[in-house]
Amino acid sequence: MQVTVEAINPVTKKVFIEIPSEQVDAEIEKTYANIQKKAKLQGFRPGKAPMQLVKRTYSDAMRDQVMRRFYEQTLFKALDEHKIEPIDSPTIESDILEPGSPFKYSALVEVMPEVQITDYTGLEVTREKYKFNPENIEGELKRMQENMAQLVPVDESAAVENGHKVTIDYMFSVEGFPEETSNEENAEIEVGANKLMPGFEEQLVGMKYGETKDITVTLPEGYRTSEAAGKDGVFKVTIKDIKRKELPELNDEFAQQFGEYGTMKELREKMSEYHQKQEMERIENEQKERVIQALIEKNPLEVPQSMVKRQLDHMLENLKNRLKSQHMSIEMMGLDDEGFRQRFRESAENKVKGGLLLMALVEKENISVTDEDLEQRYEQISGGNADMLGRIKEYYGTNRSNKNNLISEIKEDKAISLLLEKAVVTEVDSIERKSEQE
Repeated sequence: MQVTVEAINPVTKKVFIEIPSEQVDAEIEKTYANIQKKAKLQGFRPGKAPMQLVKRTYSDAMRDQVMRRFYEQTLFKALDEHKIEPIDSPTIESDILEPGSPFKYSALVEVMPEVQITDYTGLEVTREKYKFNPENIEGELKRMQENMAQLVPVDESAAVENGHKVTIDYMFSVEGFPEETSNEENAEIEVGANKLMPGFEEQLVGMKYGETKDITVTLPEGYRTSEAAGKDGVFKVTIKDIKRKELPELNDEFAQQFGEYGTMKELREKMSEYHQKQEMERIENEQKERVIQALIEKNPLEVPQSMVKRQLDHMLENLKNRLKSQHMSIEMMGLDDEGFRQRFRESAENKVKGGLLLMALVEKENISVTDEDLEQRYEQISGGNADMLGRIKEYYGTNRSNKNNLISEIKEDKAISLLLEKAVVTEVDSIERKSEQE
């Protein structure tokens, strides 16, 4: 066979394979002979049908078998000979297999990039200064108060207001898109929480128990059916129940419901301490993200799209799990799987680039993990719980694959710490943050 390799880009190669006609003919005859032995044709006992009739009847089956066998016999042999290591299943394109002619096909193969990390010192990054804001504590107390609220039915003559929890039946439709039609019974919505399509919750305000109303919203960009984005969607909504929240008072009795606190003062002090810890962790994590982004900008590289796809799948699954725990879905956000992938593709690509560059830095700087490093990580995972610590050690001690993953995480953390040690860090009062799916 003849093999030619073309580099499409640093992470994609196209392998052209040609199998000579003599080999094609021999394989065709061999395949037809095997088919003839099992062929069941009317008027003939199994295995006794004339070869010409077998060829007329089973030509498609023959082609499928021969082509599949050639792929199996030649593709990975060719890849191995040319030292090409695919990171995903190759995409194959081929000619039609014909007797008396060579069989030609090509395979598009993605490979790991050769990462050359050269510029990783003196990266310029910003770090947010921590500043205590009492309003954050009061906001968190308000959320705790909301979570402990009792839902109380309103008077039947009362209208829906922001903050009410309503139960509705609805039918949804988009003119010209019958496939978008859907309906739901007993859907629960917190009005004013702004978790649904823009414009929907606002139009619930003022409706009364038993009332039916058409609510029209403009379907947002990134809507699950891209052709319907910008069109009007209509919800025919019926209010079945309206409840208001009855909030508990923020007093010492409220604080005591959280266990170890006797007064609101004690609860506020502990919350301030916890909030500072959380904020410092957030500032640290965001600074790490910024130094990785600076590393990507200084060391540009192309990455395989199959790796980006896997990262997107991981991000999407995480988001779905988080929303499911809140009894929500991505459809309620006006997205579907494809819309999510379009919106967060760049983010996923940067995560892949960052991971590959950090791996390269680990190798370049010979970063290793000691037993002491592992012990510290076990302690961190256990959160100071002695019983949990023992189980964690046993778990990683008996599961080699997960221990190797943990070692890789520690190496990556060390690589990030090295970047920050060598970076030029500027402290700023505040940094605008953008929402991103992890």
